[in-house]
Amino acid sequence: MEQRTIGLLVHAVGTTGVLHQVTGVIAQHQGDICSVEILANRPEEARTYYEVILPGDVAPLVEGLRALAIVRSVEIVKTLETVYGKRIIIMGGGAQVGQVAIGAVSEADRHNIRGEHISVDTIPLVGEQKLADAVRAVARLPRAKALVLAGALMGGEIETAVREVRAQGLLVISLNMAGSVPDAADLVVTDPVQAGVMAVMAVAETAKFTVERLKRRVF
Repeated sequence: MEQRTIGLLVHAVGTTGVLHQVTGVIAQHQGDICSVEILANRPEEARTYYEVILPGDVAPLVEGLRALAIVRSVEIVKTLETVYGKRIIIMGGGAQVGQVAIGAVSEADRHNIRGEHISVDTIPLVGEQKLADAVRAVARLPRAKALVLAGALMGGEIETAVREVRAQGLLVISLNMAGSVPDAADLVVTDPVQAGVMAVMAVAETAKFTVERLKRRVF
């Protein structure tokens, strides 16, 4: 039976056990939940977004959800994967982050015109612990495929965090900077604009570029 991923936006009464009841109905219809986000959780409203891999017709699932006493309405919406696609995360010093973003946004635009879906997120940060925490958090972000570390000096706990997220399958690109982070990254790029371009090329299905096939890792 053919499976497809659907987006469900469920509006319910704000009460204890909303997730339990809604996910129970999804399980009864053999739905495999791949993403959940609580958009609102107030006494007057509980609004939750689900991405569900579902075999067969969606109509019985929607009917089952609407039959719950706590549910006010159910909407079938486009998934965030369909709309925003893969995510590139850029963090570090503000000036360097901005330059990497120029390259990433310009390259993403080229691929998105051809049918790809790639979005770019940035956060200027300073401080070893703040950056290490942010690096680790990228592994928990939905649809995050690549991280670009843009700064002049990064090492210590940030290097440890980079090795951890790489072990979880995240691609990490570092600017050619002082510190030990470049030694821990998948790819080291000197020019920040080029770093943004290469991050997008590495995750785009419409690009003929594979990091694993590169004969060197520093550019």
